[in-house]
Amino acid sequence: MQIKALSVSEVSQYIKRILNSDPILGHIRVKGEISNYKFHSSGHMYFTLKDSKSKINCVMFKSNCEKLKFIPKEGMSLSCTGYISIYERNGQYQLYVNEMEPEGVGALYLAYQQLKEKLDKEGLFSNKHKKQIPSIPRRIGIITSPTGAAIRDIISITLRRFPNIELYVFPVLVQGEASADSIVNGINLCNKFGNIDVAIVGRGGGSLEELWSFNEEKVARTIYNSDVPIVSAVGHETDYSISDFVSDLRAATPSAAAELVVPNLFEIKEYINSVQNRMVYSMKTKVNKVDQRLSLVKNSYFFKHPLNPVYDNKQGLDELLQRLNKLINTKMDLNERHLNFLGERLNGLSPLSVFSRGYSIVKDNKNKIIKSVEQVEKDKILNIDLIDGKVNCKVIEYIKEEKAFVKS
Repeated sequence: MQIKALSVSEVSQYIKRILNSDPILGHIRVKGEISNYKFHSSGHMYFTLKDSKSKINCVMFKSNCEKLKFIPKEGMSLSCTGYISIYERNGQYQLYVNEMEPEGVGALYLAYQQLKEKLDKEGLFSNKHKKQIPSIPRRIGIITSPTGAAIRDIISITLRRFPNIELYVFPVLVQGEASADSIVNGINLCNKFGNIDVAIVGRGGGSLEELWSFNEEKVARTIYNSDVPIVSAVGHETDYSISDFVSDLRAATPSAAAELVVPNLFEIKEYINSVQNRMVYSMKTKVNKVDQRLSLVKNSYFFKHPLNPVYDNKQGLDELLQRLNKLINTKMDLNERHLNFLGERLNGLSPLSVFSRGYSIVKDNKNKIIKSVEQVEKDKILNIDLIDGKVNCKVIEYIKEEKAFVKS
């Protein structure tokens, strides 16, 4: 019997029809470890599921990827739901994934952890970005469901603690697919409204799925970018959402948020009275101390005799002046005596003093002083200076002594 030859495409199409008609392969759940993960720019996801013995190629198209609450990572254990079919171009079968969940932990919890880690690294949880909550707000925005128990609790506690505060309700959805966008719009509207001092964003308790709106990235970033300080009040005391970390203040419950944001008017009045009493007591104490110091000053010696220090200084000045005059006179006497002594010495060296004792000075015709007979010659003209005049004379004779003075 002759067998009809089929083309490669016909074989692939035939196998594909068989795979698609199989009830098990048409809707199957496969678990394994993810590898060769690639997120294409088209939005499709390509990866391989493997175990210790085998592996299968997988693809998840963009429309299904957008529904994921978490981001798959290399080596993560997954449970994927979809169908087995063949990719005709290369003739390989693969798993077309419609849904996936992480093994051992829920998809929502994993998404929560991943988003928390991401925003924390970006600094959205840092205390340096937290805005100050006003101590006594005048206008409070409430962003929550208008029909839930949270709004009733917040309004009741607020009006009981501080009746004069203005409340503005911005109704939003707090559960369901459209709730995240609704909360974002409510926060933006609160910022555009103007004059809102602080806003409470939250809802009552529920499951992780019911509270998921407050774990959405768009809600977290809107809270972070809000100009109005945001107080997050989601669920019960043990519930923590992403909005709790990114908000300016976290309250355990909506009721606790109202108590944190709104001061107790009675306590404020008591505090004001206490401060007033302390201030009055402080002022009285201050006045008494000043009065005592004033009395001490009035009765002090310097206040009663203010000019005595001046008189004392004046007397001291007179004594200093007297000492100065005495020192000057003593100095002048010493200088005068020293001057007389120098004068006498100088007078003893004066030529006039020599002349007065009978001495004279002999000079030649060049006015050079004659000190030795060796400087004269016979018939030489000499000038003799006396005490009362001069004499011109002629050398007739000179006699040289045997014992002569040393020539200077």
